[in-house]
Amino acid sequence: MTKSASASLPKTFDAAVSELEAIARQMETGSLSLEQALEQYQRGLVLLRHCQDKLGAADQQIRILEGETPVPFGADDPGVGNGARS
Repeated sequence: MTKSASASLPKTFDAAVSELEAIARQMETGSLSLEQALEQYQRGLVLLRHCQDKLGAADQQIRILEGETPVPFGADDPGVGNGARS
């Protein structure tokens, strides 16, 4: 992998997507040399994997949050329904 393709990853998901979009626009113009196109393609793959990892982590976090036991509406007292009275 070339030096620029392995350059540091953007700090945010949105920044990575923006860079990917810029690479796609640049490659669509057809103005890059073969070497530049390959370099940009490699960088795009790095960014794509980074975005996939971020989305996977977000999906996992959502699954964990959805798996938490919800508190029923109107249950003011945690002991309601288990026979406990004060």
